[in-house]
Amino acid sequence: MLTPMSERQRFLAAVNRTPVDRPALGSVTSLATTEAMAHCGAFFPSVHQDSRLMARLAACASLEAGFDMIFPVFSVVHEAAALGAPIYWGDVDVMPSITAPLWDAPEEITIPDDFEYRPGMAVVLQALSLLRDAYGTRYALVGKTFGPWSLGFHLFGVETILVLSIEDPEKLQRILAGLLEVTVRSCRAQLAAGADVLCVSDHCSREMCAPETYRTFLLPLHQELARRIPAALILHTCGDTADRLAYIAQTGLAGFHYDTRVPTNTARALTAGKMALIGGVSNLLALLPGDPAVIALNVDDALAAGVDVIGPECAVPLNTRMASLRAITTALLARQQSV
Repeated sequence: MLTPMSERQRFLAAVNRTPVDRPALGSVTSLATTEAMAHCGAFFPSVHQDSRLMARLAACASLEAGFDMIFPVFSVVHEAAALGAPIYWGDVDVMPSITAPLWDAPEEITIPDDFEYRPGMAVVLQALSLLRDAYGTRYALVGKTFGPWSLGFHLFGVETILVLSIEDPEKLQRILAGLLEVTVRSCRAQLAAGADVLCVSDHCSREMCAPETYRTFLLPLHQELARRIPAALILHTCGDTADRLAYIAQTGLAGFHYDTRVPTNTARALTAGKMALIGGVSNLLALLPGDPAVIALNVDDALAAGVDVIGPECAVPLNTRMASLRAITTALLARQQSV
């Protein structure tokens, strides 16, 4: 048995598929809940624009759950906001959203010189710096950026990207290549601010992207991202990805945060040990109902399949009870004590 690890050591070892004292606990998507907001006095939408509130809510949610990491980026809008897209910042129980596309043509893609200092990005970077100073020696800090496919949806519109994938693939390739530079710029800034690892959210499941489309347009860009960023990157994709997981396993990215619409054993088989797996606990079937026995069954399945970081499959619904998140930790620790 290994010497007991700190939370940070355990999470980073798990993501990098090196030996751990036990499976890690955590998520690379939002753990914010309205209950956590009330507990720490940091509420949406102010959290998205105030770095101190963002850091406070991030620490509260992860530490209350007993997880090994802290994750401060709760919404999808920060890069888009810094680029100039119009934003609705949401409400206490409503996530922010981008209200209109920003660009129409690849030639319009520009990253401002002060990208990192604009409020949309600065709040994330400042929150990471605050968390690094307060918790960085003990807990792993996870940043989040968006990959070129999702940025295409955000900045050009979903319909435009999907139509171009069929009608004008050359134009789409130029758009995605330009947007990859936004992802790279955001990654580098968050690592400099204190992030240990980064979630790259790219919503390329079968609902939004055919497997051949992933292979043609995104696989080369994800491979390039893995080469250019000197840190562990974890791809997150909502939805059923079973028909493209063999391609995702070729990216060179460190990990995959999977949706339980892909059975855990299937995700493990298709990634063939080439990536860490993160997740395993269903939001809709386990966490929202909040039955500890069902949550424990999800944890058992994840443990049996060798999931490296056990936690929610995606950003938790805002009305999730904190007791449901703590039940993940309780179940895993109980299983470890019985071994």
